[in-house]
Amino acid sequence: MFLTKKPSVFQMGLLLSLAFHLILIVVGLNYQDTNPIKFKPLNEVVQVKLELEKKKEDKKEEKPEEEQTLVLNTQREDPQEKKLTYMDAPPAPSAEEWQKASTYTLKNSKRYRHNWGQQVRSMMGRSVEGPDQGMVRFHIEIAANGQLAKLETLWSTSDVAEKLARKAIEKMPPLPPIPTGKPLIFQKTISFQPVDDGWPPIYKYDCLPDPPTFKNPFAWDGKSAPGVIQQKVTDGSKKQIPIDCPASEDDTIEAEAGDIKRQFEIWGSSRLNPKK
Repeated sequence: MFLTKKPSVFQMGLLLSLAFHLILIVVGLNYQDTNPIKFKPLNEVVQVKLELEKKKEDKKEEKPEEEQTLVLNTQREDPQEKKLTYMDAPPAPSAEEWQKASTYTLKNSKRYRHNWGQQVRSMMGRSVEGPDQGMVRFHIEIAANGQLAKLETLWSTSDVAEKLARKAIEKMPPLPPIPTGKPLIFQKTISFQPVDDGWPPIYKYDCLPDPPTFKNPFAWDGKSAPGVIQQKVTDGSKKQIPIDCPASEDDTIEAEAGDIKRQFEIWGSSRLNPKK
């Protein structure tokens, strides 16, 4: 009989260690065969396709280009909905007003000149805010019988306003003769704008003589002998009181109010009447 020695503690630990590692190797090989995320060989090519997730809004049907609007314009006011400022044409002078103008000789036939401008503006129609609004100034010469002799454009801020004014002048009805019996030469500005740019004229002061024009006493043309021009001083006590003044009833309340407003704007003081 052979006598066997009992294994030592070291040998027993070594055997247990080998058995434990062997079990781990077997379990690991079985796990690699069943693992869904195991590594694939390097020789295989993996293709990845990325797609952006579409929003729910993109799934809706796209509107035509005509109905699409920019996001930047959502906060702006639609030009079609904006209310444009406008002003209707003033009424044409009545037959009574033309009758007074045909006999009014003061201030270069002032009534006649005013009626002529109002007649032209009344035939130009409504003025609307926009690029077509503007003003035009003419040099006019009217023969003694009331027919237009010359029309010249001095300046214009709107081609449309000038065309409408010229068209209205061509279609003007027959006018009465000039009250002075002489050709009437004057300049007139026609406004084609949706704002108030004037008021009816005042006639009660037309009988007063024109104030003397100021001339610089030290002005020199560079050719004549230099000298000081003496201004003529008129004696107010020798003035005759005019007797051909127009009646105050001819001036309307609107004309009086406009004249007073103009005087305050010209001569008013910001210190005496400060703005609040």
